[in-house]
Amino acid sequence: MSWGTELWDQFDNLEKHTQWGIDILEKYIKFVKERTEIELSYAKQLRNLSKKYQPKKNSKEEEEYKYTSCKAFLSTLNEMNDYAGQHEVISENMTSQIIADLARYVQELKQERKSNFHDGRKAQQHIETCWKQLESSKRRFERDCKEADRAQQYFEKMDADINVTKADVEKARQQAQIRHQMAEDSKADYSSILQKFNHEQHEYYHTHIPNIFQKIQEMEERRIVRMGESMKTYAEVDRQVIPIIGKCLDGIVKAAESIDQNNDSQLVIEAYKSGFEPPGDIEFEDYTQPMKRTVSDNSLSNSKGEGKPELKFGGKSKGKLWPFIKKNKSPKQQKEPLSHRFNEFMTSKPKIHCFRSLKRGGATPEDFSNLPPEQRRKKLQQKVDELNKEIQKEVDQRDAITKMKDVYLKNPQMGDPASLDHKLTEVSQNIEKLRLEVQKFEAWLAEVEGRLPARSEQARRQSGMYDSQNPPTVNNCAQDRESPDGSYTEEQSQESEVKVLAPDFDDDFDDEEPLPAIGTCKALYTFEGHNEGTISVVEGETLFVIEEDRGDGWTRIRRSEDEEGYVPTSYVEVYLDKNAKGAKTYI
Repeated sequence: MSWGTELWDQFDNLEKHTQWGIDILEKYIKFVKERTEIELSYAKQLRNLSKKYQPKKNSKEEEEYKYTSCKAFLSTLNEMNDYAGQHEVISENMTSQIIADLARYVQELKQERKSNFHDGRKAQQHIETCWKQLESSKRRFERDCKEADRAQQYFEKMDADINVTKADVEKARQQAQIRHQMAEDSKADYSSILQKFNHEQHEYYHTHIPNIFQKIQEMEERRIVRMGESMKTYAEVDRQVIPIIGKCLDGIVKAAESIDQNNDSQLVIEAYKSGFEPPGDIEFEDYTQPMKRTVSDNSLSNSKGEGKPELKFGGKSKGKLWPFIKKNKSPKQQKEPLSHRFNEFMTSKPKIHCFRSLKRGGATPEDFSNLPPEQRRKKLQQKVDELNKEIQKEVDQRDAITKMKDVYLKNPQMGDPASLDHKLTEVSQNIEKLRLEVQKFEAWLAEVEGRLPARSEQARRQSGMYDSQNPPTVNNCAQDRESPDGSYTEEQSQESEVKVLAPDFDDDFDDEEPLPAIGTCKALYTFEGHNEGTISVVEGETLFVIEEDRGDGWTRIRRSEDEEGYVPTSYVEVYLDKNAKGAKTYI
């Protein structure tokens, strides 16, 4: 099966067919390209969707993700983000393995097709030229034969006429011979060109055209095979990501199976448990007392000294209060109806007298006494942890200042140690204040946890010392506040002084040799060292590092034996010598 023998006369149709094949290939490339755009768009939408439902940092929504169901949902969002990444991989692989490859192949195919059909047209033009030469030779031979026949007839006519001179007859005979010779020459030329044309025509239809059409056929078959291979690649690209997508889906299933309803229920208890006991029975309110007194006054059968009947339900609950309801101390005040109290308890949130000040714009009490005991305990514990972190920061800062002062004492030329005393005193005062705050909150925490029956005198003094510097935000809140048993009150403590003792330092230091260099550094920016202990550097300058940053943001460098000091670490690029003593390795 060969196009050269079967389709020897279908040059134009083959040209159209091969162009159609290239158009089909380009259409397939366009299809794959649009598929990659869809994959990218889908991946982007999945990522945006996952990002949209991610919890916001430092928000109430982030606290909700402590529940296992919310953690499972967060895992689902993360898995969907990875799922979106696989669709991006599909797009990238299709672009590199199919689109780019086929685009190059199409350009090569067009060039090959153009070259083959150019050779075919050239062969056509050659055979057409040979045909024209044959036709021209044939017409010339025909014309010369006719001219020779007319010249022969004219000679015979002149020879038969007795009135014509012998010279005219001879002239006519010579002309007939010339025409006859020309016809013979044209015949020979026509015969030669005819043989040549037949040879060229045989070569054209049996050699040139079959070879050209065979090349075109092979080109077209390669295109078909290449398109099939691209379709296989198209499927393989999808198949390659199926295991990873399966892992993403398995991760979602695993997250769903990790949901523990019992654990979530326990978290709800920990989050909202008040610590109060359920209310006891309510005393019977007898509204018939005025009526009975009237009857006893007007009746002769009842004595004036007869006792008043009183009905009670649940005598054990005497003295019990509804949660957050203040006991009524005034006997003259009329009691609220029972139905009103019950509806208020069932439909409204627990009320505290301090809420009056909050509703008027006041702040939350410092000891969180507006909260139920369990929630108050958590808030106090959280506050203690925060204060301990702040104390640790201040201690680190104090250690850094102490370290710098130690350097100044050893090397007075670097700075005056007395210049750091004010800052050191200020930091020490902050630490002492924070420690007093911690003690105050720990006392409240101990009171809530039941370790202490009431606030100790020391805690009240500490609270007073703090309040003398920071006036309380809620003044009248504690005066009408009660604990669940009705015995909790808060008192204002008297002011007292806070004595802060600055740490002592040993002023006697032995002379030590200069510190060895542990590396070099290059100044990224110009730094003007106006303060004592610092050193000025110029951008691009190279110096020696004798002490690296210990967490305080300063690096100690040396320009010469007598000129050294501290510069901000962010102003230099440090190159430490790994073999130097005291140098750290940075990755």
